[in-house]
Amino acid sequence: MSDSFRAVVIADQDGKPRAEFRDLTLAELPDHDVLVEIAYSTLNYKDGLAISGKGRIARRLPMVAGIDLAGTVVESRAPEWKAGDQVIVNGWGLSETEWGGYSRFQRLKPQWLTRLPATFSLMQAMAIGTAGYTAALCVNALEDWGAIQPGAGEVLVTGAAGGVGSTAVSLLSAGGYNVTAATGRPETHDYLASLGASQFVDRADLAEKGGPLQKERWTGAVDSVGSTTLANVLAQTVYGGAVAACGLAGGFDLPTTVMPHILRGVALLGIDSVMAPQAKRDRAWELLARRLNKAHLDSIARLEPLTALPELANDIVAGKVQGRVIIDVNA
Repeated sequence: MSDSFRAVVIADQDGKPRAEFRDLTLAELPDHDVLVEIAYSTLNYKDGLAISGKGRIARRLPMVAGIDLAGTVVESRAPEWKAGDQVIVNGWGLSETEWGGYSRFQRLKPQWLTRLPATFSLMQAMAIGTAGYTAALCVNALEDWGAIQPGAGEVLVTGAAGGVGSTAVSLLSAGGYNVTAATGRPETHDYLASLGASQFVDRADLAEKGGPLQKERWTGAVDSVGSTTLANVLAQTVYGGAVAACGLAGGFDLPTTVMPHILRGVALLGIDSVMAPQAKRDRAWELLARRLNKAHLDSIARLEPLTALPELANDIVAGKVQGRVIIDVNA
């Protein structure tokens, strides 16, 4: 086992959090019960904010960044995990209050770990990552609510070319739903069509302020944008429909009224992936294992080295990243 290894650490520099590459040792890791050798992490919007310094994500410093990881248990003081187990960790405060996945090794609490489904490799699990797992939470919530039906009506996915959106399009299409993708990049239409989108909406049309009640169109929606976009999606959702909201790429405000909810019975389903209980996590990964077209993972994701993170972080915050980025933490 290496005496030292490279990690991406958010540290205080002149009163501001800044990302830097730093060599760590096992002795510097937190004293949690399970030591994992990490193979891959991912790049998410929140990671982009943390690495680029454009958002204060880490709540204590220094902080190893990276909200995702997939790897193999090396040592365990917890009876439910043993050396050789392959595991995934999504959320649980990684990169915010707990040291995260941009490191070759990490010590973790046993309750944070999810067993890798047999249908996925470690790399495939990170092609999915928090974004794909969040998309699965959204789809489960919409199906549990009962507002969407295969082959009936339109289900909208906003931010469709991003990580959450790409996986949501694939999962919904595989479930037999008619998927409409909202994107501001026409060059992504062929990509989204290959994942199963049948129609497209310009994201600019959803970003303009609209009335509190608009023409009914969506039986359901997965929204990762928030703000005016979410307000318009709610105003355009059909009677009894539902919207699963999981992101705020367009802003954390919600400039709307109660009218869609009290006059059309539209439900706004809040989706939290960070602290979701294990039962919901297991259901989400079961849905991914059962329904996600694994051929789509090759088109959704690309592999990049840890050293490329500074540039990639700026790209994802600027909306220039399509699909998923897997990070090889040992490259």
